[in-house]
This record gives sequence, structure tokens and C-alpha cells, in this order.
Amino acid sequence: RNAVVAFDHAYHGRTNLTMALTAKNMPYKHRFGPFAGEVYRAPMSYPFRWPGGPADCAKESFDVFVQQVHAQVGEENLAAVILEPIQGEGGFIVPAAGFVKQVAEWCRDNGIVFIADEVQTGFCRTGDWFASEHEDVVPDLITTAKGMAGGLPLAGVTGRAEIMDSVHGGGLGGTYGGNPVACASALGAIETMKADDLCGRARQIEALFKPRLEALAAQYPQIGDVRGRGAMLAVELVNGEGDLTPNAALTGAVNKACHAAGLVTLTCGTYGNVFRFLAPLAASDDLLSEGLDIFEKAFAESV
Repeated sequence: RNAVVAFDHAYHGRTNLTMALTAKNMPYKHRFGPFAGEVYRAPMSYPFRWPGGPADCAKESFDVFVQQVHAQVGEENLAAVILEPIQGEGGFIVPAAGFVKQVAEWCRDNGIVFIADEVQTGFCRTGDWFASEHEDVVPDLITTAKGMAGGLPLAGVTGRAEIMDSVHGGGLGGTYGGNPVACASALGAIETMKADDLCGRARQIEALFKPRLEALAAQYPQIGDVRGRGAMLAVELVNGEGDLTPNAALTGAVNKACHAAGLVTLTCGTYGNVFRFLAPLAASDDLLSEGLDIFEKAFAESV
């Protein structure tokens, strides 16, 4: 089996193969080809923009995924499906409830490796150690990085023994593999995550952010969607009531106003119209509230 399926709006990295898996051209893929073949793309379960509406998104998006893979790839040709349990660069898209579990079970039933890319979602960010746990999904392979080592450069792949041990000795490696300082940092960071219950802290941050973002959305129809889980939250900006056209211009204006006021904000999304909130899990409520105050003021000034 040679084929791999990734999803619309996906981001998986900047090496040649992971750029092939990534959906967005600028700034990630532009003029960096040619890319690996046998990489196919399926529609993402995107409740806010699902044609049939959020209520039917879980069933319909899974049905479309199965039908498209069957018709365009063939289950017997598919080696792996790779999915971010909550998409990161693509817009902090939270799949409809049950979608991730359905895809994982379908992979298992068809002898296909299910890979969860938890580089952004892993290590307490979403209120669980890993976002896959939210639906009791155990991936065959899981990729991790970012928060794992508390800021030091470290990434890893963890998987079922029969997969990891299938590679010959010396076949997996690299110049920076197993850096002892980064590994020590990761062990210290993980101990802190346990001791300080940072999964619980992520849920507290959600409880602080969500009501304020939802109140802002009720005031301004340009906020089309408030979504996320734990301390991985987002608002998607649109033109206004009844017009869900992505509003990248307003996103840019609010972003600029935040920066001018001393608040670091990050945008994302395939259409450049999403604000993502990845607050440090160690930040105090007072500091987070101050940041939200600045964001609200910047939004009011930019609309």
C-alpha cells in the first residue's frame, strides 16, 4: 500500500512529504515542489462551513470521506490516514462530534494506519493530555512536539510496537535525534504538567475565554463562529449577518490594532480570517483578562 489521505485545511509541516500533506499553498508550499505522489485529500469535517449545516456534519462528512476514498483511492491501496484532532494552521477547526472516532474505527476495520498529528493539540492544550482522548481514540501513530519540551526543540513519533519495530536497526535517525538537553527539558515539562494539573488549567482558560468571545460574537455579526476546546480557541471572521464570506481584511485590521496596543495575537486559517488563542497554560487569569480587554477594544475600533 502506498497511498496516504490527508484533509482539507490540514497542516503537517515543512519537509517535502509533510508539505505534500499540507493543504495551504502560501506561505508553506509555494515554489517548494515537486511533492511526493500518492497523497490524496478528503473534505474536512468543518461544522461552520459544512454545506448541510452543523447538525448533520458528523454523519455527512464521514459518509463523504468514505465514499471519496473508496472511489478515488480504494481501501486496499491506502496505507494511512493522517488527521489533526483539532486542525491548527487551517483554522482551529474542531471536527463534528464523533467524526475522529468514526475515521479511526474505519481505518482499523480496513487495516489502515490511523495517524493523529497532535503537534499543536498535545500535552494538555485542549484540556486532555491528547485531543484524541476526547473521543477515546487511540491512534496507531501519534506525532508530538511544541509544548512537549517547554520551548526547547523536540519532536517525536510514538506508535504501536509492531509499527515502530518494523523498521530495520539504524533506519530511523537524524543529526538532532535524542538531544539529551531537549529530552531532559521534556521530562521536566511533563512533570510540571502533572504536578500543576495543566489539563485542568486548560479547561479553566476555556471557561474564562469562551463566555467573553461568545458575548463579543453576539455584539458583532462579523464573528461568525467561536470554537475550540481547552486553551485552543478561535473566532472566525466573516462579512456579517447572512454572509459567511471569509473576512481577511477585518482580521488583519484587528490584528494590527492588537499589536499596536501591545498584545501579541496570531491569525490562521486557509482564508486568513481566524484568530487563534493559544494562551500560556501558566498565565494568570488577570493577565488573560487584560489581553481579552485589549482584543475587545481593538475589535470595536476596527469594525
